[in-house]
Amino acid sequence: MLKNRIHYPGILLLLFCLPRFTYSQVPKPIKTIVVDAGHGGQDNGAIGEYESSLRSKEKDITLAVSLKLIAELRKQLPTVNIVPTRTTDIYQNPREKASIANDAKGDLFLCIHADAVNLKTGRRQIGTHMVTRYKITYTGKGRKKKKHSKPYRVEEPLYEYFKIPTKRNGTSVWIFAPHKTSAKLAAIMKEEGDFEIEEGSDTSYNNIDFDTPEGRAVAQVYAKRFQEKSDRMATLVNEEVEKTGRPALGVNQRQVGIWVLQATNMPAILIETGFISNPEDERYLNSEKGQQELAELITKAVIRYKNQMENPKAAVSP
Repeated sequence: MLKNRIHYPGILLLLFCLPRFTYSQVPKPIKTIVVDAGHGGQDNGAIGEYESSLRSKEKDITLAVSLKLIAELRKQLPTVNIVPTRTTDIYQNPREKASIANDAKGDLFLCIHADAVNLKTGRRQIGTHMVTRYKITYTGKGRKKKKHSKPYRVEEPLYEYFKIPTKRNGTSVWIFAPHKTSAKLAAIMKEEGDFEIEEGSDTSYNNIDFDTPEGRAVAQVYAKRFQEKSDRMATLVNEEVEKTGRPALGVNQRQVGIWVLQATNMPAILIETGFISNPEDERYLNSEKGQQELAELITKAVIRYKNQMENPKAAVSP
């Protein structure tokens, strides 16, 4: 955690004071994209629990979609290095995932997940059964008072309980909340990866001292840039979802649970591909057609993002 906080109004002034730090109009090309399949190994993620569900596990869905996405990205962008965090059913904690992305010097981080909600419990009568009850009576008074218990049989309904599927469905895209920048700054400031100057600067990480106010100002500038680029990428994915006819649930900012997005030294988004707790979505997420459609729409969004980042004059802000 940073002890000193640099407020944005003072950042531009500080940047002008930085030695050997210059900007040019040369855009930074997208050379490496990291694809992360959420969960894995002993971490199942969400599980289909509603009545008549496929009992699918989120870790399997994310891996299947990610493998198709990796293949599609390599097909459509053969000159870009596509780095997966996992290609098999293994567990990786968020810190390990972030390290893989940062070590690869990724220019974009795509995290694949599936959504779920807490389901309500329903019940239905499936028959009756006989139970024994007791009628309690008393005789006498005071110390001579005695309790008598007489058993009798009654017929009671027999119920079974089940989980009710949610009606919520669709694909949503998430980015880290603007106020949760400490981990992002840490990534930029070498605690969780290497720092790279963009836009054709003639300096390198080793030329910047992040213990100085100027260095912290630079880190905050890039945290803000990553936030803006993450928002742009997320918006493009949401637009491609809309084109398929699936419910597009927009770009959202999550307060907790997406540490890996904050700890990566690059623009990063998390895609909740659909709801495992919804019958229609669960079937879609488990189908070859649904998985391939998701892979293709994300790839289209990536291509649009890449074109906008590498040709900023032709880009239109989402």
